[in-house]
Parts: sequence; C-alpha cells; structure tokens
Amino acid sequence: MPSSESDTALLPHSPKSTPRSVPAGLTLAALATGFVMASLDVTVVNVAGAQIQQHLGASLGELTWIVDGYVLTFSALLMLGGGLANKVGAKTIYLWGMVVFFLASLGCAVAPTAGTLIAARLVQGAGAALFMPSSLSLLVFAFPEKRLRTKMLGLWSAIVATAAGLGPTIGGLLVGLFGWQSIFLINLPIAIIGILLTRRYIPSAQGRNMTLAIPGHSLWILALGALSFALIEGSRLGWGAGPMLVAYAMLVIAAVSLVLYERKAKDLIMPWELFSRRSFTGANLVGFLFNLALYGSMFMLALYLQNARGSSSFRAGLQLLPMTIWFPLGNVVYSRISARFSNGTLLTVFLTIAAVASLTMVSVTSTTPYWLLALAVGIANIGAGIISPGMTAALVDSAGAEHANVAGSVLNANRQIGTLVGVAVMSVVLSAISDWNRGPAVSFLVIGLSYAAAAIVAWRLILRPERAPAESAHVL
Repeated sequence: MPSSESDTALLPHSPKSTPRSVPAGLTLAALATGFVMASLDVTVVNVAGAQIQQHLGASLGELTWIVDGYVLTFSALLMLGGGLANKVGAKTIYLWGMVVFFLASLGCAVAPTAGTLIAARLVQGAGAALFMPSSLSLLVFAFPEKRLRTKMLGLWSAIVATAAGLGPTIGGLLVGLFGWQSIFLINLPIAIIGILLTRRYIPSAQGRNMTLAIPGHSLWILALGALSFALIEGSRLGWGAGPMLVAYAMLVIAAVSLVLYERKAKDLIMPWELFSRRSFTGANLVGFLFNLALYGSMFMLALYLQNARGSSSFRAGLQLLPMTIWFPLGNVVYSRISARFSNGTLLTVFLTIAAVASLTMVSVTSTTPYWLLALAVGIANIGAGIISPGMTAALVDSAGAEHANVAGSVLNANRQIGTLVGVAVMSVVLSAISDWNRGPAVSFLVIGLSYAAAAIVAWRLILRPERAPAESAHVL
C-alpha cells in the first residue's frame, strides 16, 4: 500500500531525536502546551458566545462560524500538518504551529468585528493543525523506552482531558472576570512557555525527501469548506438558495474528485486500505459520532444556560463544571479497567449509557431543575474519559504499530469533522426552533441518537471482531 504522507515514523529520523538527560517533566510540559491550547480553544469559546454576540453584534450564524471556523481549518489541514512534519521535521513544524497560534490568538483578542474574529479563528485552526500531529510524534521520539513512554502518554492524555473538561469553566471564569478577549489572551503566555521549552529541551528530527499531495489536500479542504458553508449558512440563506446549490455542487465535485485522485495517486493523503479493517472503520465512525454529540452538546448547553436560564458567563462556567469534570476522571477509570474488558465492550457500554442519559433530557425546558440537568449530562460525560482512549486504543490495535501515527491522524481528523458538524447541527436546530423551551429538547434528541448510533457501530464493528478471532484474523 502506498504510505500516507501524514504517517509520522515511530522511530527517530536521526540520533539527535533520542534525548538522554532531559528532565521528563520538562519534555512533557513542552509538548503538552500545544495540545492543551488546541483542546481549550475547541471548548472555551462556547461559554463566551453570549458575550461575544452582545459586544460584537454577532448573529447565531456568525457565532457558529467563530466556533466552527477554528475546527474547519483544524480538521482540513490536520493531514497536511502531518505531511509537513514528515517533510520538514516534527520539531520545526511544531514551533511554526505554536507561533501561528500565538499570533492568531492575539488577533482574536483585538478583533473589532465578528468577521475579523472569524478570520483570526481560521488562522488559529491552521496553527493547531501544524502542531497537533507533531506533538504526539515528538513525545514518542522523546521517550523510546516503552515503559516510560506509556507513563508519559498516560500523563499527557490526562493533561489534555483535564484541559478539555475544564475548558468551559475556565472560559466562564475568564469571561466573567476579564471579558471575552481574555479567553484568547490566556494562550499567549502558554504559547511562549511552550516555544521556549521546545527550543530548549525537545531534540530535532530530520525531515524526509518526500512530495506533498497538494492536489489531494486542496480537494479535501474544498470539500470540508463547502460542507461547513452548507451546514452553517443553510438556515439563514434557505436550503434551496443559489449559494447553497453552489455549495452542494462543490461538495459533491470535490469529494468525487478526491476519491478519483486518491485511486491513482502515488502519494496518498488517506490510508484507504486500512478502512477495509472493521475495527479501524468502526473506531473512526465512533470518533465522528462521539465528537458530534459531545461538542455539539457543550455548544448548546453554554447557550442554553445563558439564554434560557439567564446565567451570566461566570455562573454558566461554574454550572458546567459538574457536567465536564468527569473527562479526566474517566481517563483514570479507563487505565484501571482496560485490562479487564475489551475496548469494544467499554465503548459499547459507555456509549449506550451516554445515549440513555441524553435521551432523558428530551423534555428539558428553561424550568428544568438544574440538578437534574447536571446529573443527566454528567452521567453521559462519565464515559467521555473512557470512550476517548478506548477508541484510540481500538484504532491502534487495528492499524498495528506500523500505521499507528497515520491512524491517529485520521482519527483526529474525523473527530474534528464530527465537532464541526455537531456545532453546526446544534446551530441549525436552535435557529430553526427559536424557542429555548423546545430547541434544547430537540438538540438532546439529536445528541442521544448520535451516541446510540456510535454504540451500535462499536458493537457491530469493534466488539464483534474481538469476539470472533477467525473473522478478525486478517485485520491484525
């Protein structure tokens, strides 16, 4: 199979890439800063949405672009970021991404209009797409000894999960105390620390002499851009409006052209043969549906608490904490039970729990007791910290060590697309049902059904192959 250009080698490209005396904590801190910022900026903006709308006069559609614009360029350029890391060197691309993210965050903070903020968020996503693939590969390079690497990966995952779980609360506190601009200014010292630590403590890895599949990446970006435009602008322009018809046509043409290009191209942007493996396909579908439900719910809940229940940004951030604090705790639980249960079993069980808990809120209104809402969403989110590492482990098990990094890049891209679609779908629902006593209820229905679909996928494509060795022998 022709190798995907985003497949970052699991072994160092040069002797310099195996540090001997660098403190492990400083190495971890250097590489975690990028992932922490990327994770925070997916969730932290949600709770600032109401204040951004008020101060910049942004519509719900523009607010959706502010959230999804970041995710769009992030997901669209993620595979290209992996390819650039291979060609130029992971450390170089990691630092480039951090600098771009720093400048874009500053641009977000000083944006005078919603349009300017959207543009800066697009650049932010591009920066995250550069440093995200390099972060994991540099961590693998830095800890070649398996036992220490496993420990560092666990700590790295816990740090990222904590950042994602605390993102809405941190955002609420910052917005309440210092205004919406502070959620972007907080990135500046983090980025500076990350850049300095990386330059000082992370070894360089040589790039490879390879060709980037620019036509394939361009078609991928065009397809995602057309999809985003259709989902976000459809409710405002009308689903049959001229610009929408153009977007539909661009989406179909770009998607078909990409498939035709990938069938003939020597340098692929996607490891298509891996999708013949049931568990690999299943893990990617679960990732898409899981992010759609999880991040769609976080976007909706932040608006619901402020617009339907009258909470301030500060109070909404605190109210979200009991619902999201479960992410890092779930990572701890997974580390303790993953040896006793298969990933397919864990994914099926906890996705089903999330689906049932979400569907109990299909009658939610502005007067629903807060404790009941927090309990239902909290139960759904208990599994988030288990589902995330579970789907990653299932993916790596299916792809094997040879394709571990390219598999991770594909999963991350699919998850970000799920986030993009989830936020856009919630925006469509809330725009179509401009009643805060009905819109959130329909949103919970979509969220619950997405979790349920993911549970079925996990059961059919991940759990069943594990229970039928004869069927899955060709996969491994």
